[in-house]
Amino acid sequence: MTQLYGRSWTRQSLREHAGTLSQFAGVRLVTLGDGVERGIRCLEFRSGAGFAFHVLVDRAMDVGACEYRGAAIGWQSPTGFRHPGLHENADEGGLGWLRSFSGLLVTCGLDHTLFMDRDPAGHYHYGPRETVNSGLHGRVANIPARLTGYGERWEGDECILWCEGVIQQSTVFGEDLHLVRRIEARVGDRAFTLHDRVVNHGFYRTPHMFCYHINVGHPVLDEGSRYIAPVRHTPWAAHAEALQRQSAGYRTQVGPRHDFHEQVYEHAMAADAQGRIPVALVNDRFDGGRGIGLSVEVNRDEFPCQFQWQNFQKGQYAMGIEPSTNHVLGKPFARERGELIWLEHGDERRYTTRFAVLDGQGDIEAFDARVRAICTQPEAEYPTVTGRWD
Repeated sequence: MTQLYGRSWTRQSLREHAGTLSQFAGVRLVTLGDGVERGIRCLEFRSGAGFAFHVLVDRAMDVGACEYRGAAIGWQSPTGFRHPGLHENADEGGLGWLRSFSGLLVTCGLDHTLFMDRDPAGHYHYGPRETVNSGLHGRVANIPARLTGYGERWEGDECILWCEGVIQQSTVFGEDLHLVRRIEARVGDRAFTLHDRVVNHGFYRTPHMFCYHINVGHPVLDEGSRYIAPVRHTPWAAHAEALQRQSAGYRTQVGPRHDFHEQVYEHAMAADAQGRIPVALVNDRFDGGRGIGLSVEVNRDEFPCQFQWQNFQKGQYAMGIEPSTNHVLGKPFARERGELIWLEHGDERRYTTRFAVLDGQGDIEAFDARVRAICTQPEAEYPTVTGRWD
């Protein structure tokens, strides 16, 4: 049964009350038409439960705007959802990615994540290409998808909204990696599931790194918002030499600050019996204490590493939840430790991630209890940085 407006509906009863499902929910393809966003195809999802999000087809099918009952969930930066035709990969010494960095979900990869790197390219057997030069978080986020389908699918009396596409990161004498992405949301729900499959379509042995930059904005992020996660210990922090310098701890978030410098942690997480790692940001004070949050669940075998990004600069206020295939020190560190993933022709990696709005204190308390059952999260706002790489 489909749950809408506090009651249960069959497929037949929904049909009897309207000429089309789009009166209640649906997915619609539109094209943005102004400014730096001009020309971007966008899929507008509405679940019928006050939950809506936009899939940016021409930006790797990442998720841009996201809201629940009028409250923003995803972060929108000053860059807007910039058309990839304006992007220059090598701009600003590899930091050009920051000029297109906005939205709830920004995908990093497919052969490189984290800071800039000059990688030996002997595996491509092409003399003039001695190295592969990668900018911040790789190339994939600024590649348009080939949209292979979208719409609605009924399973008995439950309706699933979906879209699917292929993002190809390819070059001659280099990588030919395909990201096959599918997003599904049930009508009446306030969640969606992201199904990704990365395939080596080419015939060169190719490295693979993958990370989701999941960015939460106000009002989920606010002064006093809590980061809830099954943290076992914290192996690394970018500001480890002065954890308290900006008076911003990892667990309780602060309000917007002037001249704030980003803070990044890597946390070693515990998983539940099914291998799932649940992480959330919650604002208990939202709407007079009603509370709101966003939870993200990943599989430990798919994303063994997790980062927390704090950008509390005024005008750019955001916190990031970042599941990753590799540690925060990037490709050189992965090579040294023998942890870099290599894909032969036809090899693939699969990733399934669930995003869900926590609506009210009941949801928040249940999520809190679930995390406590997995692991006791460190209470200290400034955790001891262990330097222990699990």
